[in-house]
Amino acid sequence: QVQLVESGGGLVQAGGSLSLSCAASGVFITYVVGWFRQALGKEREFVAAISWGGSTTTYADFVEGRFTISRDNAKNTVNLQMTGLKSEDTATYYCGVSPGWSRDSKFYRYWGQGTQVTVAS
Repeated sequence: QVQLVESGGGLVQAGGSLSLSCAASGVFITYVVGWFRQALGKEREFVAAISWGGSTTTYADFVEGRFTISRDNAKNTVNLQMTGLKSEDTATYYCGVSPGWSRDSKFYRYWGQGTQVTVAS
């Protein structure tokens, strides 16, 4: 079993930056880690994912080069560095782990409690 805790959210002005962190306990290294987000009244959507070794990443189209996902397996953490934030990035951000490579949240087994990101325009 894996337990995940997200942190780093907050209030930022449009154009600003935030760095989210996902800290894991349990067996973490063999999982794909993904970041998803859910805005109020909307479904959870994929943001980014990273392979267990960190060599492969993928991003949602709306990221447009603004976000970078990275992982440190020695520290059991995955980070999401976000720059050029827009008001439409406002959402609760969740990290999850999946045994396989996927952008679909239904394949992710464990989730954190989420961290709120609010971008003021």
